[in-house]
Amino acid sequence: MKKRNFLTFARLAAKIGDDKKSSDIVLMNVRRLTPIADYFIIMTVQSTPQMRAVLDTIEEEFKKEGLLQPVHREGKGATSWGILDYGGLIIHVMTPDARRFYALEKLWSDAKKVK
Repeated sequence: MKKRNFLTFARLAAKIGDDKKSSDIVLMNVRRLTPIADYFIIMTVQSTPQMRAVLDTIEEEFKKEGLLQPVHREGKGATSWGILDYGGLIIHVMTPDARRFYALEKLWSDAKKVK
């Protein structure tokens, strides 16, 4: 995979999430905190079908924009948390209960939020 500007793709993922009625979308710069990614996106959805629609749409749009398949995808059979991992960008799509339970924003509270 070619080197890509993951911030551009992070913003695109946030827009897609917003278009698909996700809420509480947070984009975090975790580059200085972990070697696993430069950015995390966390967003909340209200149902499993909505979660799958958001993940599928992000994957389709990224492919159109030249960012091929994710390195890893979790949550095809899950009901509360789905993940797309593009190496430098990890996208978390969660139901409200999962988001409260796992509290990723607290876990990564030292991360800089990106507007």
